[in-house]
Amino acid sequence: MRVHGSEVRGSRDALLSPLHEGRFGRLFRRLQPAPSYGDDQLQQLAEAMREQSSSGGWNASAPIQDGDNPSISAGYTYFGQFLDHDLTFDPVSSFQHQDDPDALRDFRSPRFDLDSLYGSGPADEPFQYESVPTGTSTKLLIETNANGVEDLPRNKQGIALIGDPRNDENVVVSQVQLAFLKLHNKLLTEVEPPTAPLSQDELQRHQFEAAQRLTRWHYQWLVAFDFLPKLVGEETMTKVWPKWKQHMDKPSSPPDIKRRFYKPRNNPYMPVEFSAAAFRFGHSQIRPTYALNDAVPARPIFVPGDAVNPGQDLRGFRPRDADSTIDWSLFFPTKQDRTPQPSRLINTRLSAELFDLPHIGDPDMRMHSLAFRNLKRGQHLALPSGQDVARATGEQPLTGSEIGSTLDPTPLWFYILGEAGKAGEGKHLGPVGGRIVAEVLLGLLEIDTRSFLQAEPTWQPREDRRTVGAVITDAGA
Repeated sequence: MRVHGSEVRGSRDALLSPLHEGRFGRLFRRLQPAPSYGDDQLQQLAEAMREQSSSGGWNASAPIQDGDNPSISAGYTYFGQFLDHDLTFDPVSSFQHQDDPDALRDFRSPRFDLDSLYGSGPADEPFQYESVPTGTSTKLLIETNANGVEDLPRNKQGIALIGDPRNDENVVVSQVQLAFLKLHNKLLTEVEPPTAPLSQDELQRHQFEAAQRLTRWHYQWLVAFDFLPKLVGEETMTKVWPKWKQHMDKPSSPPDIKRRFYKPRNNPYMPVEFSAAAFRFGHSQIRPTYALNDAVPARPIFVPGDAVNPGQDLRGFRPRDADSTIDWSLFFPTKQDRTPQPSRLINTRLSAELFDLPHIGDPDMRMHSLAFRNLKRGQHLALPSGQDVARATGEQPLTGSEIGSTLDPTPLWFYILGEAGKAGEGKHLGPVGGRIVAEVLLGLLEIDTRSFLQAEPTWQPREDRRTVGAVITDAGA
């Protein structure tokens, strides 16, 4: 079992490979690595990122607290985690040896195909699908557990039987996974009948593939038009895709996306500057506590120790308890009369609970700090400094002192958070981080011939399915 930020996520220690691309690769291949700082220096910088612990929960009568980001509601933090799990998974590299990103295998395909949801499909992984007397159904399996609540399917040890076990690592992302299982099953009922007679097996295949395609396209549309503009800001979004608003409202042709740096020669790859730095902005968005529903107004993300009973915090990898069913109107703007709890600002401050991660199993307590792990990972990957990446993108670099760093040149992950806090006021990513995230996410959609942008660029979801919250609630989650 691994929690968010542990060894199974992303890729690790990297050489400066001469190859042009692999399953993992680099955006800025000509830049030199940032200075190799000592562990004590990285630990000092990590500790400076610790917020004071807050025991207070979200309060509907005073919904915005110091450090909150009213521009992005709390649910987008976990939709981003779900998205990340769909794109990247490297279970083989470690902190102890050097890996070449061009040789690392990304066990997740670098495209928005929801393989974390579907696995290898009903033929290869039938345990993820409903069984019927005639064989395996096209419906994804959902179970009612011993606590009487809908849950991910699990074995008798409580392990979720899903395409990516990381989507069970906390209560919120597991219910995002559950919501997309429900979305697929609902879209099965909207599949148009075939135009020619089919056998039972052919009909099932037709229904499954059509519902899978619709589920993927809804998800991709949400990434492009709901999630991404909020996270990178409209100015950066327009620089990368000048006509994104027009395409969102009146799609007519394949998009003209301006990618300056993410340009795979043959196949899509996952840039380590994205996976190990830019897309880890979400760690700063995590609240110390969350209101799950009206009966649970404040549950912490973690409480100290590994032996924790269900209901004490939000950790997953076990059946969901009866009190933790999420009211999605507390995470997304789904009701006019309710303000959802916000995410935290994107800056160089992390919730104190993230400095004592559970289930790490390392006697070096520094490794229990998510901030230290991220800084250490970036150094092992030989990532360039934030200042060098800023110059490469044509931006005026910020000094370490301007963003509160004791290290100058500054590790890329810290720089991107500091830039967001300064240039974006913490409401969205700054120009460097936003450029990396927008180019990679839009580039993956543009390159994939099966994405809605390429396969059917005029496709749109219904008006009532144009935000993440709307899709989740429409699915019946």
